[in-house]
Parts: sequence; C-alpha cells; structure tokens
Amino acid sequence: MTTGNHAMTDPDALAARFAQMFHALGTNIERIIRGKREKVELALICLLSEGHLLIEDVPGVGKTTLARAVSASVEAKWARIQFTPDLLPSDITGVSIYHQGSQTFEFHPGPIFANIVVADEINRGSPKTQSALLEVMEERRVTVDGHANPVPRPFMVIATQNPVDMDGTYPLPEAQLDRFLMRISMGYPDHASEVAVLAGMPTGPMIDELPVVAGRDDCARMIEFASRIHVAHPLYDYVVHVVAATRQHQEVRLGASPRASLALLRAARVRAAAAGRTFVLPEDIKALAVPVLAHRLIITPEAELTGRTTADVVAELLSNVPVPQAAGV
Repeated sequence: MTTGNHAMTDPDALAARFAQMFHALGTNIERIIRGKREKVELALICLLSEGHLLIEDVPGVGKTTLARAVSASVEAKWARIQFTPDLLPSDITGVSIYHQGSQTFEFHPGPIFANIVVADEINRGSPKTQSALLEVMEERRVTVDGHANPVPRPFMVIATQNPVDMDGTYPLPEAQLDRFLMRISMGYPDHASEVAVLAGMPTGPMIDELPVVAGRDDCARMIEFASRIHVAHPLYDYVVHVVAATRQHQEVRLGASPRASLALLRAARVRAAAAGRTFVLPEDIKALAVPVLAHRLIITPEAELTGRTTADVVAELLSNVPVPQAAGV
C-alpha cells in the first residue's frame, strides 16, 4: 500500500491508497457479480475486518459465485468445502496418520487451512460437523490430538446457505451464527443487470480468468491500517448504546453480545478507510448495523407472527438511539 517515504508516514496518503485498492477489488469482483456493488463491498469489508461472512439467500442468485470471486481477486490460498449430511469433522480439519516406518503420527491438514474457505450450503452439515468450525473461526487455530495448529492469515470463512429449502438441513446454532461478523442476502438482480448477465454469457469473464488485484502482503497492510483508524470516544458510547438497545427491546428474546460491539467497530473502521478517511463517522456504524447485528438476535414468537424481522428491529433501534454530533472530527 505504500509507494514512497512520505506515503509510508502520511495517514491521508495511506487512506487514499486503501480506498484505491478497495475500489479496484470491488470493480474486479463486479466483472462477475453484476449490479451488486453494496454486497460486494460488504464482503470486502468483512475480509479486511478479519471476520467471517454468511451469505443467505435462495438458489441461483450468486452466493457461491460471490465467494469465489472474492477468493480469485486476492492472492491467497482458497478452498471449497461442500457440506453434506455425511461430511465428517476430520474432512474439514484434517487427520493425524500413523507412519509405521517412523512410528510417529503426522498431521495432514484439511481444507480449513486456507486463507479463504468457502463453506457451501453449511446448514446441510450435521451439528457435529458444523461445530468443527467453532474453534477455528474464533481463535484462528485447529486443535487435533492436543496440538494447536494455526491457520494462515488472512483467514476468512465465507459460508452460504439456502433459507427456503429446509429438508435435510440443520439450522446453525446461535453460538455459530455469532461467529460470523456479517450476514447478507444477495437478492435478485435488477432488470438491467440481469439483461447484462444474459448478454455477456458467451464472452463475459469467467471466475478462473479474474486477475489478482491484491497480494497477500497488500491485504495484511490494509488490515493493519484499518485497525488504526481513529474512533472518537463518543462513537464508542454510540456503539455500546446501539448494541445494548438490542437486549432491552420488548420484541427481542436474545440480544447482541459484546462480541457484536467489537465486530461492528472493526467493520466501521474498514468502511471509513474504504472511503479514504482516517476516522470513523456515525454513518459508518449505521450503514453496517443491520448486516453485523441482525443475525445475532432472536425475536419473540409474537413478533415473528406479525412478520417482524431482526433487521426491522435493528433499523428501528438506529432511529431511536441518539447519534453523536461531529464525533469523527
């Protein structure tokens, strides 16, 4: 991210370089995912926040394609795991194999030891298999036979699931949902974007042909820079008030945990850097509150019967919690 001595020390120059690289990544992914710039940027914010992403939507709207396009745009090792009911935890984490000649066990790492792991249709895996991801998503390591094996950095799990076809699926437990920094839905493309997809089918770029935009070192520097983005003290209060309001809302059975506060702040820092700023604004927090918080809440059965969603609750809270004035200056 640096090009000279001045750029190495000037925060504004670093922020401008961050924004340039972020924009280049988004544009590259949009060559495959048409008309979904907001979703693409949320996925990149998640990556550079060192978080994990859950993409939940109906079949055929590009969930796996987005995950693969993010992987292809970054110079990093990636792996895809197709979750099925017969998938075993060792199919994800790896196994220790005994070698007769040396009379020792040798660990053979599984596909989880990649920079970007695409967990396709994660809710088709059994609870036992899903739980194999809990440790690595939180602690960036896998414990096998009492030995902790760290995964590479950056590390991101991009999971997809179909919320409509529930036959043969196992809903993700709250503890695992809480491990995902964001949950997003792709949604259907608008008319113009769908026409462009059809028109570009014979000649449009394939995922395997996407150029790499950011190297592993670029990602590491962007992650490190974003972690140092300034947050004024009133914004810490604002984040805590927003998250605490989820625990007090009459339609919420389970509110967001302190992990949600940390996740929201990390994501807001990346969004600020992506805009070329060296400080967070309240707008960064408000823009990310729904994808970061909604999947961590459980609303009451009465609220569900009226058609309310957790996203509705978060949006309502944002309109009620006072916003600090000039907090980022």
